[in-house]
Amino acid sequence: MMIRPAELAAIKAGTVDLAFRRWARPRVVVGTRMRTAVGLLEVTSVERAGRLTTEDARRAGSPSLTALREALAARPEDPVWRIGLVWAGPDPREALRESVPDAAEIERINGRLDRLDKASSYGAWTRETLDLIDLHPTVRAPDLAARVGRETADFKKDVRKLKELGLTESLDIGYLLSPRGRAVVDAGLATPRDRAPLPTGTALPRIGAPATRALRAVGITTLEQVAALTEAELAALHGVGPMAIGRLQEAMAERGMSFAGA
Repeated sequence: MMIRPAELAAIKAGTVDLAFRRWARPRVVVGTRMRTAVGLLEVTSVERAGRLTTEDARRAGSPSLTALREALAARPEDPVWRIGLVWAGPDPREALRESVPDAAEIERINGRLDRLDKASSYGAWTRETLDLIDLHPTVRAPDLAARVGRETADFKKDVRKLKELGLTESLDIGYLLSPRGRAVVDAGLATPRDRAPLPTGTALPRIGAPATRALRAVGITTLEQVAALTEAELAALHGVGPMAIGRLQEAMAERGMSFAGA
């Protein structure tokens, strides 16, 4: 169930608690938890929608009832479903990524990796993929997949399995090993790998590849660095559009920050 970034932020803030979709049949059920850019969302209700109202539009974050109806105009043969949504807390994988395992836990993680390798139809891949991400952080998934002669879709599917174990972090462009993943890789080496230090400060939210590239090009990798710019200076960067600026502004506001001069 795709939800736009602005709506995700509003659900987290509690100002939006409904979504409307045209589906032949429901694609979620009550209790479904979805991982999103703002954390977990939980489905609290799923029912066929009756006559849409202005209140429905407001609770769905739509600018007007007309706009909501227009958004649902496609596939008129399918019924409209009314989905209740609530923010259910941060993604638990965030805390897992930061937890550095001890020797016993590393042994258990390696056991999980061995089982993933054994279940694979194309042989062992887990350590190769961890090593590839470690040596080539923030590199596009298609470029990483090409380095090991794999299809991008299959490569990304496998990286998601590593992410479930808290070993990797997905960026708008490429991946990073988490502190947990680095510990697992280092445990298999004669000496810990010498790596560039991770940026200090608050990581940028997911703002899309063009905006991420634009910020990286001028050395900006944290919210604290964004807060040193005015909104006009940020908007002047090619690739940083209104949606990215809004997401950055929301992320800063959550932490008591704002653009310079605001």
